[in-house]
Amino acid sequence: MSATIITPAARAADGPDPEMLALAERVARFIETLDAADIDGVFADRDVTIIENFAPYRFDGPRSVDDWAAGMRAHREATTDLHHSFGAPQDYSASGDRAFFALPTTWTGTFRGTAFVETGGWAFVLTKQSNGWRVQSYGWAVTGISTPSS
Repeated sequence: MSATIITPAARAADGPDPEMLALAERVARFIETLDAADIDGVFADRDVTIIENFAPYRFDGPRSVDDWAAGMRAHREATTDLHHSFGAPQDYSASGDRAFFALPTTWTGTFRGTAFVETGGWAFVLTKQSNGWRVQSYGWAVTGISTPSS
């Protein structure tokens, strides 16, 4: 039995489309700006679950997005000059009205006066609604934090 090898070029051709990636960009932009307009129309109409690295860690139920946004504002309180960059999407798959992809992400900023670099990844589940793709859920995982020397 031979294994099928999927090259990076083949994965890129079969990855999330620009509409899908724009949703991730808008979530990241909200985290940077804390401007509610950045996430208007980003999340699914119902049944949203968000996993984060700040309490209560799981945001679900009818107020999940509002509770997460309030939690993110509190989480960001001592952070300034926050910026993100994305790596190439990984592990894309779609079935019917659902899609999944992982998105490597690097955050840079200052926390309580100390510069930091945080690496991690998002696992996104999107759902296709009558108004287009929307984020049904995401989970964030930190894979590394460093403080660059001056």
